[in-house]
Amino acid sequence: MTQITLVQGDITKQRVDAVVNAANSSLLGGGGVDGAIHRAGGPEILAECRKLRASHYGKGLPVGQAVLTTAGKLPARHVVHTVGPVHGGHAYERGAELLASCYRESLRLAAQAGDRVVAVPAVSTGVYGWPMEDAARIALSTVAAELARGPAAELAEVRFVLFDAAAFQTFAQVRDALGLDPRESREG
Repeated sequence: MTQITLVQGDITKQRVDAVVNAANSSLLGGGGVDGAIHRAGGPEILAECRKLRASHYGKGLPVGQAVLTTAGKLPARHVVHTVGPVHGGHAYERGAELLASCYRESLRLAAQAGDRVVAVPAVSTGVYGWPMEDAARIALSTVAAELARGPAAELAEVRFVLFDAAAFQTFAQVRDALGLDPRESREG
């Protein structure tokens, strides 16, 4: 059975098979999680992202979709880049579906690549402005549903890596309210 765990820490330091990147549509790096992953992973990630832009994603990666690249110098095999929605940029129902799609697509790609342990950030909660409690509910319920069926069921662990104590507490409270197994660590 796949574990859903919560960790407060730095996603770039997680020893996992795949790291999910809350990317922007350009795939060329940015701020927040995206910038941290590109900086820590080094030029190999950017080189693969440039190839993706030159071939399949000339206009950028659409919101709710995901692509896989090398992890470069990160302690992982892959980075799964996904573009979350900007809060208020769509009707709520459409935005929530796009946010859920980020998690579904990321887990699907990681599982297809043979990854077993995946580190995931709180997508869209930084500059994209998604309220943390709502984002946690969408993320945790989507991941739990995906782990119950389909290719994501092959994963051993989905580790939500939350940057600060407030995000960690919010995810823990939502996890408890959803009745998910309470496995957590505060270590990064």
